[in-house]
Amino acid sequence: MFYPVQLLADWLTYAIFNISPKTLLGNAVDFFIFDTIKIFILLSVIIFIVSIIRSYLPPEKIRSILSHKNKYVGNVLASFLGIITPFCSCSAIPLFLGFVQAGVPLGTTFSFLIASPMINEVALVLLLGLFGWKIALIYIVSGLIIAILSGIVIGHLKVENLVEPFVYQNSVNGNIDLPSMSRKERISYALDYTQDILKKVWPYILVGIGLGAWIHGYLPADFLAQYAGSGKWYAVPLAVLIGIPLYSNAAGVIPFVSALTEKGVSMGTTLAFMMSVTALSLPEFMILKKVMKNRLILIFAGVVGVGIMLTGYLFNFILK
Repeated sequence: MFYPVQLLADWLTYAIFNISPKTLLGNAVDFFIFDTIKIFILLSVIIFIVSIIRSYLPPEKIRSILSHKNKYVGNVLASFLGIITPFCSCSAIPLFLGFVQAGVPLGTTFSFLIASPMINEVALVLLLGLFGWKIALIYIVSGLIIAILSGIVIGHLKVENLVEPFVYQNSVNGNIDLPSMSRKERISYALDYTQDILKKVWPYILVGIGLGAWIHGYLPADFLAQYAGSGKWYAVPLAVLIGIPLYSNAAGVIPFVSALTEKGVSMGTTLAFMMSVTALSLPEFMILKKVMKNRLILIFAGVVGVGIMLTGYLFNFILK
């Protein structure tokens, strides 16, 4: 599918830039050009398609649907809706608050908060382009399971008292009138939204691919494998702990993950790292601290963190 892109990358690297083939620099530059073009093509197509879908699901309608469903069905729906709402962990929080104010169960809102940054179309495109459909599918399924089960667990803990009282003020009641859009307006919305998202994520993409290209070309194959190899039991929890202080979206971290796997780090360990960076982050915790007590933040981080680690171990077992 991307063979013409590979030919273009090879031509630019070795003919136009006159870099010698089979050198560290040549490998790094060729990797950077190929992955940049491929990812931007995939990203543009997928974001446009998802934006059309999102035009039928404005936040008010999403909240209305979730607030009238059985709580377990709500967890499933919230997790699936998280896939088509491409927010980072911090930008998903306003919708999270909207769900609570609309009367959506707290566990359901957490399912959305987990799924939205962890599994969105950016992650899907990058995983599909870099690892293939099998890894992308397994990642989506495992991410959904984490979001659904984490929300159910938090819901059963009955921790509503750990949310700040002001969050429940100004609750939304009654039916909500939704504006209709014509087909032309939806296409225009999708084009504008695609352009807006690309403007926001392109620096992350370039930085992420750049780091991946450097690792691909220059980092010795055994360096990272020595500390995070598949044979080390502590590799997965260590990857999760390292990922939490970092903050990035999927566009920035997945190319880095791709390069790590090429250098011998197991797939489960690298994906656990990616999950922790996108679904758990210090900036997210700092914002959540304004709307919930520290105990609930620790419960949220603990439940999701355990789910991520179990997924990492599962990936390592399945993909030996």
